[in-house]
Amino acid sequence: MHVLIRGAGVAGLAVAYELVQRGAAVTVADTASSLGAGASWCAGGMLAPYCERESAEEDVITLGKGAASWWDRVLPGIVNFKGTLVVAPPRNAFELKHFVARTTGYAAVSAEEIAALEPDLDGRFQAGLFFAEEAHLDPRAALEKLQVKLASKGVQFAFGPANETDHTCFDRVVDCTGMAAKTALPQLRGIRGEMLYLETPEITLSRPVRLIHPRFPVYIVPRGNGRFMVGATMIESDDEGPPSARSLVELLNAAYALHPAFAEARILELSSGVRPAFPDNLPRIVERGVTAYVNGLYRHGFLLAPALARQAAEVLYSNEEASFNEADRQRRTA
Repeated sequence: MHVLIRGAGVAGLAVAYELVQRGAAVTVADTASSLGAGASWCAGGMLAPYCERESAEEDVITLGKGAASWWDRVLPGIVNFKGTLVVAPPRNAFELKHFVARTTGYAAVSAEEIAALEPDLDGRFQAGLFFAEEAHLDPRAALEKLQVKLASKGVQFAFGPANETDHTCFDRVVDCTGMAAKTALPQLRGIRGEMLYLETPEITLSRPVRLIHPRFPVYIVPRGNGRFMVGATMIESDDEGPPSARSLVELLNAAYALHPAFAEARILELSSGVRPAFPDNLPRIVERGVTAYVNGLYRHGFLLAPALARQAAEVLYSNEEASFNEADRQRRTA
């Protein structure tokens, strides 16, 4: 089976891997000039199904709890199995209780236990939650390494506006283009997310730290070498323009609330991306003729892409088997 995958974000590359593992010939086409032009490049990379359950449905845990092992198997060494720490200043104690009521898989931690997990947060928070089974990765490193691995397995890549590849040359098409598929999937809506990269030698964190915020979940994810990703806003908008001043202020305030040393950090990057979501904020696979749309990963791209990729591969191969069986039945009948 020869498959065209449109979109070289995390969903497209994950689907490509699952199809190659099943013996398909795969071409990945993207109208961007190179890897890293979509929302996946701005992701947090947190493989945190239990934390995400706080604002999502139970399906996020069901689909996402195997993500860390999938990434670790596909790209050994890419995953940091350090868990997730959730903290809140005293004024947001109510929001922390709400967080607890909406999720599982955590252990309540005291000020001393927080300090043991993250020494640089010693004395800053009196209580928190520790999700020991969660993990994280660097999305940009993961995308780059996955592309290299796919190329070594024979996957062809075509980048650039001229690469609107003719799908008639392929048996099936898998569309993973996010908001670009809105014409075919009119229920899609855009959720704008903005993120910040900071650099400071004054702070060391071993794992993502999620700071309870009354408006949106703010997380600080270590990227190594004194660098941190701070994100992300959730704005109902498909505006792909640069981040707003308000978002920059809120992200910086959140980083400062976690630790005052972030006030002296260097701003390396301020970026935004529009994430596709269906009305229920859950992903789905929609078949339209020869095309299967894999979309609606919302803010759970790296967490849910492995499960959706396996499902997409099963859909394509089950359909191929059904077609083969029907052709064989007709041959035998004749």
